[in-house]
Amino acid sequence: MEKQMIFAWAMIFCLAVAPVYGQYYSKTIKAGPRVEKMTRLRFFYHDIPSGKNPTTFLIAQANITQDFFSPSPYGSLYSMDDSLTLEPERTFKMVGNAQGLYLALSRDPTKFTAVFYADFAFTIGKFKGSSFSLFSRYPLTDFVPSPGVIREMAIVGGTGAFRMATGFALFRATSSNAKTGDASLEVDVTLYHY
Repeated sequence: MEKQMIFAWAMIFCLAVAPVYGQYYSKTIKAGPRVEKMTRLRFFYHDIPSGKNPTTFLIAQANITQDFFSPSPYGSLYSMDDSLTLEPERTFKMVGNAQGLYLALSRDPTKFTAVFYADFAFTIGKFKGSSFSLFSRYPLTDFVPSPGVIREMAIVGGTGAFRMATGFALFRATSSNAKTGDASLEVDVTLYHY
């Protein structure tokens, strides 16, 4: 009985001490001056939901919004793993890929708008291993966007050479197909990072 009492008191002591020593340690120090850099990038982004090797897949859709005449019904969620190239043709050598999700938001079946999250990662060249994250609303557009129309999206972070990036990306359609949903876009990016 005495051994059980000693064990019980030892457990109570350990449990009472844990909250005191279980707190995390933090120390705030003043950061030194940082030099902000600006990087501009230009590449082509290819979103291909059709064919034998699609790069975009429908992963969820609300039952009440099924509109089979719309290429992207309201409330549809897509995942993507799209290629990035230095030239407008998809067959050109890849320099990276854009992986992420987008949610179709337009109730009008002839228009397209979405909330878009993607991580643009580079796999070759000067920025190999670096990426930037885009999280923004893709503004309302026709399913066959005019080549001259430019859409702006926000950059909210980055890794590697683009650590702590902010900035914007300008998207301009170079080709698109309303029936299949396939599109290639020229992307001009301005990144501010450290």
